[in-house]
Amino acid sequence: MLVVVIVGVLILLGGYLWVNSEADPSGPPGPSVIVKVSPGSGTSQLASQLQDHGVIGSSLAYRIWSELHGAPGILVGSYSFRRNSSFAKVNDIIAGGPNVFALTIPPGFTVREVAERVGQLPGHDQAAFAALADGGTVHSPFQPAGVTNLDGLLGTGTYTVVPGETDRQLLVDMVDRFDTQADAMDLTSGSAALGLTPYQAVIVASIVEKEGVITKNLGPVARVILNRLANQMPLQMNSTVLYALDQDGGQVTQQDLELKSPYNTYLHVGLTPTPICFPSPAALQATLHPPQGAWLYFVLVKSDGTEAFADTYPQQLANEALAKQRGLG
Repeated sequence: MLVVVIVGVLILLGGYLWVNSEADPSGPPGPSVIVKVSPGSGTSQLASQLQDHGVIGSSLAYRIWSELHGAPGILVGSYSFRRNSSFAKVNDIIAGGPNVFALTIPPGFTVREVAERVGQLPGHDQAAFAALADGGTVHSPFQPAGVTNLDGLLGTGTYTVVPGETDRQLLVDMVDRFDTQADAMDLTSGSAALGLTPYQAVIVASIVEKEGVITKNLGPVARVILNRLANQMPLQMNSTVLYALDQDGGQVTQQDLELKSPYNTYLHVGLTPTPICFPSPAALQATLHPPQGAWLYFVLVKSDGTEAFADTYPQQLANEALAKQRGLG
């Protein structure tokens, strides 16, 4: 009996020492990894994920330790952990809730709208991000001298925002993504072939994004804009007026069309001073490689977003009548 007791005590002592060694591993924490907690996940499932990602050495030791020390409630979401972390540090992070967030920038957004979304993230501030984006300290290689506005020059898509990431780091990532997209489609050479600077091509693409809306319209809309520029015609694009009004969509009134702004393409010939939104890669591609055509006008003619294109004003009037007949005018 004494031998059995001694063996039992040794086993318990060994187990205790093993759990403690796993709970506070030697060596510094390793690189960060992201672990996603799905609905219905409990301590066992999370422990297995933490072991698989190298955050902890043993899921069994973590479960035993949690039974003795308590485990926080687990919220669904994504968490950033360091590899080779202590169990106490792991629980501190879990107790704080998800700390990794997805930030999505859709095509058609502006810096102002991105700043609003950034401001909703913990540790970030809308006004600070907007000031940074307009301050000129973070610069795109496609910006002309004297331009600090980054509208049109941030890459669209989803970003993973991790703990400690600053507004500046996030903004630099957005600029770098656009640069990568632009370089992939050879923005510099493509714009030169159109007789435009790269920045002017981005301005065109931003208007194409707003006016074309759906993929099949993008190329023809780009051609309309280029044809109007070549003919020294005002672009007369409602989206540019709405940008001046800080509006994203909506009706344009006669009073709006008389707005004294360099973005009012009803009053001014040529392009707007800056892009009016972030163009999608598809809009930028359509701008650099537009279809051939003599179109000068377009109007929405189907509820699915289809636009009709016309070479002459009488043709445009006929298309407008069709749109009105369909309740779209």
